[in-house]
Amino acid sequence: MDRPETRELAYFLAVAEELHFGRAARRLGMAQPPLSRAIRQLERRIGVPLLLREHHRLTLTEAGRVLAEEAAAVLAAASAAVRRTRRAGRPDPRLVVALKSGGDGDLLPALLAAFPTAPEAVPVEVLLCDVPDRARLLRDGTADVAFLHAPYEDFTDLDTEPLLTERTVAVLPRSHRLADRPRLHPADLADEPTARWQGRPGTGPEVRDLAQLMHLVALGRAVALAPASVRTQLRRDLCCVPVPDAAPTTLVLAWPSRSRSPALAAFVRTAAAVAAGHRPPAGPNG
Repeated sequence: MDRPETRELAYFLAVAEELHFGRAARRLGMAQPPLSRAIRQLERRIGVPLLLREHHRLTLTEAGRVLAEEAAAVLAAASAAVRRTRRAGRPDPRLVVALKSGGDGDLLPALLAAFPTAPEAVPVEVLLCDVPDRARLLRDGTADVAFLHAPYEDFTDLDTEPLLTERTVAVLPRSHRLADRPRLHPADLADEPTARWQGRPGTGPEVRDLAQLMHLVALGRAVALAPASVRTQLRRDLCCVPVPDAAPTTLVLAWPSRSRSPALAAFVRTAAAVAAGHRPPAGPNG
């Protein structure tokens, strides 16, 4: 069987997402008849029906659902390959590091200071982004490496290097009824709306960055579970209380598993060395 072309996969994915040939054709910037012919030709080449056409209504067959998922992955990988290739061909190579604001465990300043001494070092571009975007930027070829947090991330197709493991603290308003406790247990927070952030589950609102998180907590709309390093960035009206029974958070560097970049390998080695000698700075905990 001939392999489908990426153009055919793009055609089919548009139809699978729209479930309407007319809308898919408009989205692709083409006429509907050639799109319909292309999908029928694809079905003949693969040898199974991909769409059910009943009473002017389209639905995906099981084979169609599988192909839609696979086509999305193939097209995303192709786009990522183009981005990485273009960046590799730049006359001024650089390493792009993605992280959320405050999501480096206080390692990045020392890491950026130490990395230029490595023989393979290249200039580093720091890309600040929202929590959900870090892994996506790795997979789509925009970033080379990212600071992520285990166990709250999806590391599929990524290689990782653990850097720091931090205990968990509860971030509370200073006026909160639990703020004066020396420590808390997860059960103490069972009736509190817990913010959903950094991949953590919760019963409260979802936030995308640390500033949103702190504002929400200060308003009394939620409490938050966070790595202990958050205390260095606390607002004055907030405090941290240790939660020893909660799962710790591990800060990791992550990068695409297919990467063979000498500069990236040197960056990871340097990060591991910096983390090994890291001493968490003191900060307010209320």
